[in-house]
Amino acid sequence: MRTKIAFLLLAVALFGLDRWSKAAVVDGLELYSSHTVIPGLFDLVHARNTGIAFSLFADSGHWMREWMLPALTAGAIVFVLVLFWRYDGGARGRLALALVLAGAAGNLYDRLLYGYVTDFLDVYVGSWHWPAFNVADSCITVGALLLLLDSATSEKRSAAGKDPAREAAA
Repeated sequence: MRTKIAFLLLAVALFGLDRWSKAAVVDGLELYSSHTVIPGLFDLVHARNTGIAFSLFADSGHWMREWMLPALTAGAIVFVLVLFWRYDGGARGRLALALVLAGAAGNLYDRLLYGYVTDFLDVYVGSWHWPAFNVADSCITVGALLLLLDSATSEKRSAAGKDPAREAAA
């Protein structure tokens, strides 16, 4: 129980970091402006994303952007919370779920209050730019990767535990 609460507190802290970082960008950079941090590699930008990842659905109608996307995100948050609470694996899986939860909550907050998400991290090489993203997006991405890693390693452990050669040797 203590471990669950610790990871939930981490999710709350990351949600706070996401809120703080977006507010700092809104206050410090004009909309659609940029500030070079590492030339040729990384800029801080101030962008608005009315869609989801990579601006998918950004040009969709009002019902999709302001009703369907928030409803799907809220449903995903409930689903992750249920998974989080029922999860009986190790710390990596619980961390992964806490990261996804923090990121989804951060972007849902923006979408509900403003109708868009503030993106500000711009990674690029030469003229090739990764779509701008934010702390919440980073949490979701790292959490998803950790879930895949946790799933892959737990499958290997399960397979190893069911190895007939091991059972015969025991």
